[in-house]
Amino acid sequence: MSTGILLKPVLTEKMTRDSETLNVYGFIVDRKADKGKIKRAVESMYGVKVTSVRTMNYLGKVKKKHTKTTIQTGRTNSYKKAIVKLVDGDTIDVFNNI
Repeated sequence: MSTGILLKPVLTEKMTRDSETLNVYGFIVDRKADKGKIKRAVESMYGVKVTSVRTMNYLGKVKKKHTKTTIQTGRTNSYKKAIVKLVDGDTIDVFNNI
């Protein structure tokens, strides 16, 4: 169940800093998952206690490519990001599960 909800962790400089200072972690999740499912997936996969979940939906950007004969338009993938706050003392070793 949890493997289909959590797609991959967000590994950026900002998320690394926030995980060290604020004990929050970011994940790219399934677009249909709600906060309750995300919370249960993180708790079962990593064995931690989650206090809050924030989610954001990102719409894919429109891209244009100019070729010799025409202009091709497309869109990048849309995704949903979840920011998960843990109980003090719990941590997730994100680099171990890559």
